[in-house]
Amino acid sequence: MPENSAASSAPADANGRQEVDWLLTDIDWIVTCNDAMQCIEDGAIAIQAGRLTAIGPTRELAGKFHARRHLRLQGHLAAPGLINAHTHAAMSCLRGLADDLPLQRWLYEVIFPTEARHVNPDFVYWGTLLAAAEMLQNGVTTFCDGYFFEHSAVEAARAIGSRAVLAQGILDFPTPDQPDPSQARACAEDFLRHFNNSEDRLRPSLFCHAPYTCKAETLQWVKQLCRQQGILFQIHLSETAEEAAQLTKKYGARPVSYLDRLGVLDELTLCAHSIWLQKDEIELLAKRKSGVSHNVESNMKLAAGVAPVPTMLRAGVCVALGTDSCASNNDLDLFSEMDKVAKLHKVIQHDPLVCSAPKVLQMATVKGAAALGWKEQIGSLEVGKQADIIAIDLAQPHLTPLYEPVSQLVYAARGSDVRHVWVGGERVVADGRVQTLDLAEVLREVRKIAGAIKSESQYRFE
Repeated sequence: MPENSAASSAPADANGRQEVDWLLTDIDWIVTCNDAMQCIEDGAIAIQAGRLTAIGPTRELAGKFHARRHLRLQGHLAAPGLINAHTHAAMSCLRGLADDLPLQRWLYEVIFPTEARHVNPDFVYWGTLLAAAEMLQNGVTTFCDGYFFEHSAVEAARAIGSRAVLAQGILDFPTPDQPDPSQARACAEDFLRHFNNSEDRLRPSLFCHAPYTCKAETLQWVKQLCRQQGILFQIHLSETAEEAAQLTKKYGARPVSYLDRLGVLDELTLCAHSIWLQKDEIELLAKRKSGVSHNVESNMKLAAGVAPVPTMLRAGVCVALGTDSCASNNDLDLFSEMDKVAKLHKVIQHDPLVCSAPKVLQMATVKGAAALGWKEQIGSLEVGKQADIIAIDLAQPHLTPLYEPVSQLVYAARGSDVRHVWVGGERVVADGRVQTLDLAEVLREVRKIAGAIKSESQYRFE
């Protein structure tokens, strides 16, 4: 049995070749994103029962396996499915609503009032389906979500076949799904009670919006509930300088120190944004092993600031990549995020060596998996892991020539270059088209929602 293969009880053919569900061969490049960032030229991948059975040169695997489904991928690059570590998927229904505003004005004058009037289970279901379709077509096989009526997001993720961490959103003021904040705990417990924990693609989570919208006791009971369930706790942290300054004045401690004082920081805490951090806060996040989701395009668009990513990486903080929602970013393309992360931090640091292509690709794959508590199952192409795979068509002017596959992925590839996507060994995108839903129906339903928002909105559309 060759290196990078796993034994199986699957039957063999007359030539002694092991039968598998999928055999992908003749792949120009396989970028594994393993610890060594190994890249295999003219490679092949065998998939059985949703997992990676073998990875190696085509000439070796073709002689050892025969498949129920065999796909030759000449002219393609295969990589792990990308991981979007922070989004609010249903907000795809608000894409382009009130662009070019400061964060607090955008939230309080446009987003929160619009959500109060229009967000309901149908909004969340169709908005999440639209976002998940966009992400799959862009090579994002796993997304980490947080919103209202999250049971509808669960239904949408299940229907389309994405892998996802899905969090019920919690705030200490009325929300679309909880007009009485005193009932937030009952809402969270009901969400967790009805979550089907037997599904290997979906995991539950709870999301406290931010330290300025959730009281100390709320942060603590939510984290306690997450610890009891062994699930991820999510929170927006230090997204603006004003927020960090106000929290420091109110609680007599910087935001990270405040959260640590409340006991909510550990390896299953994911902090979105984390822009306005001081050195001691970064060291504290590293010590507690809490993850950070870096959302560079959203941060840039809202002029929130530049997160100290190189400093966090040097300190050992697990930094993943997210897009945030379509309302504050406008797209869900992690290839675009990777390119901007690498370039922005180079120019800010005046150092072309920071945020190298391999490090940034890891942030979108294996680091994302680690931040979500899913590192043993996803994030890299390694035998035994889930078969979450993307295949990128290299026959593009902007991808020619190819000298170094990792750099090509970070600096040149686009989401639109993705042609095939597998999640847990199931091909959910073929030839660039999502196979698991009627996309035309989704577009129609979201346009209806947008029409109602536009006709009733107090914001002027010009």
